[in-house]
Amino acid sequence: MRKIDTLIPERGQPDTVALHAHDPNALARYVLDTGNAWWRRRICAHALVGRVPEARVPGLVDRIRDEDETAEVRIALLDLLAGRTELLPWLLDKEQRGDDSCGVAEAALKARGLLGDRTAAPGLSTLAASSWQRWREIGEAGLDGLVGHHGAEAVLAELGEDRPEDRRFALRTWHHAGQDVTPYLADPDRGIAHLAQSLVAAPGRLRAFLDEGPAPEAAVRAACALHQLTEDAAETRRIDERLGSPRTEVDGLDEELRQAIVHEYAPWCERQSDPRWLLEALCTEPPGRPDLPDQLARATAALTAAALAPDPPVSAGDHHQQGDGTYHVISCGDEDIYVSTLGRFVTGHDDRHPARRALEEAGFRWIDGTTGRIRVTDLCVYYFGRREPLDVDTLLFYWQD
Repeated sequence: MRKIDTLIPERGQPDTVALHAHDPNALARYVLDTGNAWWRRRICAHALVGRVPEARVPGLVDRIRDEDETAEVRIALLDLLAGRTELLPWLLDKEQRGDDSCGVAEAALKARGLLGDRTAAPGLSTLAASSWQRWREIGEAGLDGLVGHHGAEAVLAELGEDRPEDRRFALRTWHHAGQDVTPYLADPDRGIAHLAQSLVAAPGRLRAFLDEGPAPEAAVRAACALHQLTEDAAETRRIDERLGSPRTEVDGLDEELRQAIVHEYAPWCERQSDPRWLLEALCTEPPGRPDLPDQLARATAALTAAALAPDPPVSAGDHHQQGDGTYHVISCGDEDIYVSTLGRFVTGHDDRHPARRALEEAGFRWIDGTTGRIRVTDLCVYYFGRREPLDVDTLLFYWQD
């Protein structure tokens, strides 16, 4: 036990090479001893992959079944013992009873898939369509297990294509089989159409698809997918003109704001976004970005001239002591002034603060409450766990930890 403790120090990285060479019986005993730290036991479970002592399997299965056991240990053991048929009765019973331990239900669902339980297919399909990579990988691994047991056709038949997540599985399956997935660009679910956009790999097929006169949004996706393959800006602009240069209109969003936002966020917006935002970014010139040292110096000088005693500017990340963002903060006593990196945009908590007039006279644009509250429709941006349209204020002065 002491040997294992030294291989997994409280600080620093575990010696994984030594652990994978360590006596598997000793590792299994360590996992079974609940007096040991759970995080060390989880690492020992990982080190047992491919060499679990048969005599220790019943005890390890008991650890999985024990709802008082640490969830992370149970998850590691479910992965370790995936494929053990003695788990299936408990897994099926657990499905009926439920289990609120974080992550265990998902790991159990994957184990059912790896054991070939076709009734797990709908749940795995839902997981595989998650916005969170952790759940998505678990769902995909379980579905792959079902395909390994029963073949892709059987799993596709089990799921059908009524639900968006099931069509996503069908798309992924056809892609892996080398089939044409271009028709999925027209799927009514934007997440699926977005995935198809990232998977199509034949420029000629995309050009033919565009010639077929697809629905407007599918045509935009085809244009974006083609650009991703060819990086031919001239061709993309020609297609954009042929499609009528489609744009997502947002009331109150003027061109200066629009260009700053579209070129910052459209290239990496979330999958439920309207693809017209990306096409606009591809077909328009990005606005010039300010020289940050000069911009901050001018803002500080204007605030100083107004006798507001500004502190030195700090980045959004330094201001929050973590993360990063698209603005700097200049504190003026009881008011923080935000200076965007996306253009000449500034704001603060009080639209009547004297800093507003000082900065506007220096050529900055103050984003007041009315303008800041404009929601940029159908441009979904990741923001503290959410993936949805944000308002102008959040986009110009964006921070993420």
